[in-house]
Amino acid sequence: MRKLASVQSVNAVEPIPNADAIEKIRVLGWWVVVKRGEYQVGDRLVYCEIDSLLPERPEFEFLRASSFKPEQMGASGELILPAGFRIKTVRLRGQVSQGICFPLTILPAGTSADEGTDVTEALGILKWEPPLPIGMGGKVKGLFPGFLPKTDETRVQVLELMIERNRGKTFYMTEKLDGSSFTAFLREGEFGICSRNLWMDESDASNVLARLSIASRLEDKLRAIREQLGFDLAVQAEVIGPGIQKNKYNLKDVALRVFNVLNVDAYQLLDHDTMLTVLAEIQLEPVPQLGTIVLDHTVDQLVALSEGPSVLNPKLQREGIVLRPRIEEYDEEIGGRLSFKVINPKFLLKHDD
Repeated sequence: MRKLASVQSVNAVEPIPNADAIEKIRVLGWWVVVKRGEYQVGDRLVYCEIDSLLPERPEFEFLRASSFKPEQMGASGELILPAGFRIKTVRLRGQVSQGICFPLTILPAGTSADEGTDVTEALGILKWEPPLPIGMGGKVKGLFPGFLPKTDETRVQVLELMIERNRGKTFYMTEKLDGSSFTAFLREGEFGICSRNLWMDESDASNVLARLSIASRLEDKLRAIREQLGFDLAVQAEVIGPGIQKNKYNLKDVALRVFNVLNVDAYQLLDHDTMLTVLAEIQLEPVPQLGTIVLDHTVDQLVALSEGPSVLNPKLQREGIVLRPRIEEYDEEIGGRLSFKVINPKFLLKHDD
């Protein structure tokens, strides 16, 4: 589970040019703007990542003017997300700041203040998710199934030790697209589709995912490749186009770009080259491929590498990049596959509403 809020230590304190009242501190791999003199190197504090949704409590009220998000309700009146204060990337006096820091006194009595302690639940913090695009509603079969992996990459800023361990290894890069997560699977003869968190009814044409699945003949394609390979598969993709995240790529039609192919029987993701071969066979497009790099970078250098135009719309800064080895690996620090994302701060500053 992602540590949205945790006890961490200050790694560095640096001035911000032409700023007398504020400075920047380094926490994990993040730079955060704070009041000058508030923290020293070695101090422990509570760090909340971007996309943390802080609850409506008196200690967070100072965030209301800049960060308040109303509650999100489902089509049937169910609560999707409560109201709260969303932490996002900001720029202060020219310095990008990602996250927010609090003194340890904000912790409830009895909460451990040891470095690395996850205090997300103790502080009532949730992960902020944007409201579902119009057309993503529809009949639901259940929660996202446990026989499929969820699609949420770890941000590089919390993986400095992993970067050091894998220095010198070759990784392939893909463009991270700003769309809506989609999974289509075949399992024991049953075909199904999912949004990021829900198992949707694949026959309900009121849902854009179901319409896209039918138009793309995904069920036929997965059944055909199952006969060829001898095991059930799932494809996980980003859905982009009209009506989705403001259609930043200026597409005429809704489309999907695949970033994972899973051997469902073995619960194992296919290696990169095998995945591309399978996608070519079933005529599905992968996410934009950006080549390979030998990992010999600091976190800040990887953040700089994330900047650049989108392959799909060169007038747009890409959302970021995703890095993975060509052969699938497990990483203990991540707690899953060796894979991480680097989000482009220029994209966040312009589009992260």
